[in-house]
Amino acid sequence: MTEIQNVTPAEAFAAYLKIRDRLPATAGRGRAVPGEFLDIADDFDLILFDAYGVLNVGETAIPGAAETVAALRGAGKTVAVVSNSAAYPKAHMMGRYARLGFDFASSEVVTSREALFERIKSEPPRRWGVMLNPISGLAELETLDAHVLTDASEAYDEVDGFLLIGSDGWTEHRQGLLEATLVRASRPVFVGNPDLVAPREAGLSLEPGWFAHRLADRTGIAPVFLGKPFPEIFELALAHFGGSVPPERVLMVGDTLHTDILGGAQAGFATALVTAHGSLAGLGVAESITASKIAPDFVVETI
Repeated sequence: MTEIQNVTPAEAFAAYLKIRDRLPATAGRGRAVPGEFLDIADDFDLILFDAYGVLNVGETAIPGAAETVAALRGAGKTVAVVSNSAAYPKAHMMGRYARLGFDFASSEVVTSREALFERIKSEPPRRWGVMLNPISGLAELETLDAHVLTDASEAYDEVDGFLLIGSDGWTEHRQGLLEATLVRASRPVFVGNPDLVAPREAGLSLEPGWFAHRLADRTGIAPVFLGKPFPEIFELALAHFGGSVPPERVLMVGDTLHTDILGGAQAGFATALVTAHGSLAGLGVAESITASKIAPDFVVETI
């Protein structure tokens, strides 16, 4: 059984370019002004951080990130995390941030997992097949008729829809079973993490979005994506603050042009691209902006 391998930043960027037509349209172009992060953030009231590649790489905090968040609080700014990390329950996420030295409250962390659960509340009852490593945590799935997909081929035909939440432990064999069952019978596919990749200590891991776009190419299924760059997660983030912060006073900070920057721009936020630790690490930033036609308002090396 073939395990899924990591990809390089260049391969990941090329993959994002190929799926551009499935993402929101570009909402204008920023000027990609270079600067120091705290100077840029001073002009905004609410700072939204992506996690992987901005605050942490895998289970390792990026040096200085916790201190930057503390400095923003000290300056009277409101800070929050908007993450496509859908594989883990909120309690697990909060434990990770505490271990890494961040003091975020639960209400300050908004994930695509939450956006997914909000969306499927409006769906009719279904028996769901779930892409998720059970070790990651089945908490918050108790109210669903949800069954983790493994190597049992018959299980793929027995469900009424699919939730792609976490790709840890996913294999080529399981991906083949998923694609084959959707060819036999089309059913809804909801994607709780639209990211193609995520920065981890060993490189860029393949995330649920990678496999969702692959099955779309091979089956003709149109998955429903919940998370950056799509609007629901940003609407949830603003709702956490009572809708009191106008979009033009919000700064979205991320490492990925096609999720953080595109999504923030679509929501009407200013955007800052972080280049040192995430999906563009080692690539030409200016060339990547030109190729993607997605330009942030600001470019910083790190926060």
